Amino acid sequence: MSPHLITRATILGTGLIGGSFALALRKYTTDLHISGWDRPEIVNQARSRNAIDEAFADLAPAVRTADLVYIALPIGVTLDLLPEIARVAPKHALVTDACSTKLRIAQSAAENFSASTALFLGGHPMAGREVAGITQADGDLFRNAPYALVADSSVTPDAPSSDRDPRISAFLKLLEKIGARPLWLGAQQHDYAVGMVSHLPQLAAVALGSFLYDHLDENGLPITVAGPGLRDSLRLAGSPYSTWRDIVLTNREVLSAALDLFARRLDDLRERLNSRELEADFDAANELYKLLRSL
Repeated sequence: MSPHLITRATILGTGLIGGSFALALRKYTTDLHISGWDRPEIVNQARSRNAIDEAFADLAPAVRTADLVYIALPIGVTLDLLPEIARVAPKHALVTDACSTKLRIAQSAAENFSASTALFLGGHPMAGREVAGITQADGDLFRNAPYALVADSSVTPDAPSSDRDPRISAFLKLLEKIGARPLWLGAQQHDYAVGMVSHLPQLAAVALGSFLYDHLDENGLPITVAGPGLRDSLRLAGSPYSTWRDIVLTNREVLSAALDLFARRLDDLRERLNSRELEADFDAANELYKLLRSL
């Protein structure tokens, strides 16, 4: 691979994230050969959408000729495949993932990748939808979205571009082209942060949605009087458990602590229902909402 150029990218998992990454590369880069590996029915859909140039049924051939290996698979599957990917990926390649938790991935990468293998860089695009699959893929999914990159001891994110590994520099240029905003974090720091701002809201939406579902009467009340506010609040509840199973299992300590703290906050709100002290909570929530809108 040229020090400043990725010419062949292989995407393992061509669903929502992998398919969107492929479509983004197709839309915003040129002269890049894009291959895909997934179940036959999925990868064939990706090819029919012109997201990829070549479809593979076997992992080794898909990885062996790549300059960039982009893993967009569930966390458990990624952990299972990392040893083989490290074994067959060319030494000049960069291997990166898009998993929603990073500590277990970073630990496995440290065990399987070395100076004699391809370089591994952990990643997590903070972009997605409550629905999955290649049919929902969008080449603009990553635009203006934070893209977490997880550095280990072999990666120096603060190094000047002239001193940075050229494989990382080339990948950062691709992220820039597709409109993502790279953000360097440690693995534990990442898992704490996304546990609070992504995983906790998901579980809160699931709890509210399942609670209301359990209280539906024969006339559909209370849902029949719901307005758009409830739909907005429950958008995340449309995400399937299959998407979240591995995320919850690999970030359960952070989530358990966050749920405890959140439950205490709900208890505090209940105790103050008869007072005007709730105004401070509304003010804080309003300020946070303004911050989010400004990002």
